Amino acid sequence: MYKRILVAIDDSFMTDKVLDTAIELSKNCGATLGLLHALDETMFGHHSHAENLLPNSVGKIEYKMRKGAGAFLDRAAQRVAAAGLEAELKLVESETKHISDMLAEACAEWGADLLVVGTHGRRGMERFFVGSVAERLVRKVETSLLLVRGE
Repeated sequence: MYKRILVAIDDSFMTDKVLDTAIELSKNCGATLGLLHALDETMFGHHSHAENLLPNSVGKIEYKMRKGAGAFLDRAAQRVAAAGLEAELKLVESETKHISDMLAEACAEWGADLLVVGTHGRRGMERFFVGSVAERLVRKVETSLLLVRGE
């Protein structure tokens, strides 16, 4: 059925449920599992002028974000290993692209035939202001997409 399952994870309450779902699918299909985290650097991009406002802080914050993302991916890989599987790790980042664009591109580059992501299920004004990565992915990815809803 599926040969390459890519799991987009972030450091939210959804991660364990998304990861457990992908682990179970991978076991059932005998699929290769990839773990993907998109590091959103748009707040430090040239449009925000953050470098001019905080010249000594931006580099430190970016470093801590990358370090934290690496540690986060390592913890997720340990969870996969505890389930008896291996996973390929991928960190993508951009100062100009939306997270959904980074995820869609990584999905295509990695050759995934299924992308698994979590959705917080926001509604109303909160969704209007926050936006929906999952909704954008439905329009962008050219592969199957599994949305795991939060509780």
